[in-house]
Amino acid sequence: MVHEPKGLNEECGVFGIWGNPNAASITHLGLHTLQHRGQEGAGIVGLTKEGMRRHYGLGLLSEVFTNTDQLRALMGRAALGHVRYSTAGGRVLENIQPLLFRFSDESIALAHNGNLTNAISLRRELEDQGAIFQSTSDTEVLMHLIRRQVGKPWLVQLKTALNEVHGGFAFVLLTEHGLYAAVDPHGFRPMVVGVMPDGGYIVCSETAALDAVGADFVRDVQPGELITIDDAGLHLDHFTTDTTLAVCSMEYIYFARPDSDIHGINVHQARVRMGERLAKEQPADADIVVGVPNSSLSAAIGYAKASGIPYEMGLVKSQYVARTFIQPTQALREKSVKMKLSVIKPVVAGKRIVLVDDSIVRGTTSKQIVKLLKEAGAAEVHLRIASPPLRFPCFYGIDFQTTSELFAANHTVPEMRDLLNVESLGFLSTQGLEDSIGLPTTAPNGGLCVAYFTGKYPTPLDDYESDLNKEVASLKVNVAEVSA
Repeated sequence: MVHEPKGLNEECGVFGIWGNPNAASITHLGLHTLQHRGQEGAGIVGLTKEGMRRHYGLGLLSEVFTNTDQLRALMGRAALGHVRYSTAGGRVLENIQPLLFRFSDESIALAHNGNLTNAISLRRELEDQGAIFQSTSDTEVLMHLIRRQVGKPWLVQLKTALNEVHGGFAFVLLTEHGLYAAVDPHGFRPMVVGVMPDGGYIVCSETAALDAVGADFVRDVQPGELITIDDAGLHLDHFTTDTTLAVCSMEYIYFARPDSDIHGINVHQARVRMGERLAKEQPADADIVVGVPNSSLSAAIGYAKASGIPYEMGLVKSQYVARTFIQPTQALREKSVKMKLSVIKPVVAGKRIVLVDDSIVRGTTSKQIVKLLKEAGAAEVHLRIASPPLRFPCFYGIDFQTTSELFAANHTVPEMRDLLNVESLGFLSTQGLEDSIGLPTTAPNGGLCVAYFTGKYPTPLDDYESDLNKEVASLKVNVAEVSA
């Protein structure tokens, strides 16, 4: 969502509600449940009797909203909230969402999860036509495209703009007349609809947020759909019918909460199946299975179940340290590993350990964890990864955009094994990943985006195409090894 060609993209959490007098408070609670999706900044726009009001800032939700008066000022029948992921070079207040635009005829709040692949060229075109941008966020591009459709009905403006942006997106817009949600034609970024028992519809990034506020799940927003929620209720429409499901596989592997369901598949159960399949594809002779908290624990349970090797809690995570994957610099990521994880020495001392992790991105965290285990007396560490090797960048809204920072793009599996100082290293196959998640669809790759592993992207990459071709040409490992 932040437009920095050589920087990092982001994954975010969005929560909107229409038709409940406690909308701002419900949104605040929902965002707490989505805090794992973004820890750099947070904001809420409330539709009050006096119009749109916004409170936002840098930091965690608890650091941005520090007293009840801030929420009270946003109280009304609708609200839109957002938590933002950390980015390199993009930590500026102007990028914190929801963005709020005030026009002579209305006010519109806009929140976005994802990354637009043609934002650079669109922004350049819009600026050449006189547009003035207030942020470096590609989210702002959509609003300029909407307002360029002069004289057309609102839904026509919105649909036209949504067809001009490419890439991965889940947009939610709040106006004084309704709440609108749209998901890109491939459904890269998840979005769900729920309903409150005491009134009001919700759109948000994960079903766990619906559970937290006591809402009932209604449906997933499908690729290419445009949802309208107003005083008359819920209305289903679409801005395109040229769609193919390709949910970001990293949602199941890493990002989403284990208690969330995405397109009918529970994330925890999918991760358990990944671990079971991993045990069959990459067995190990060991004494105990240890998972890396927290997103890898489900896969570790599955590995132990399928292998018959006992599961043990060998690592403990501090619940008060941010996730290392979203730290904005490499130095901070390295320092935060020891703050985040500690070893239960009596559990691991003298043991041959199967260490199960969900992925290897840059390799730094894995190396630190292996070092911690061996310093605590582990006899052997057999590292098993419940996803295929990450060898290609993501351009749809995840925190890796160049092959140069991807460990598996620059080393073979034997090289990675030696650099990580493990006795063995094994990855889940791409087919194993697709089978384990098991989306009920006939779409390619089991309805998943697996481009990070295969290099085969579901869409044209627009502004990033030439950079990707150069990077792939310079890969240090043979592309034929992708499924190794």
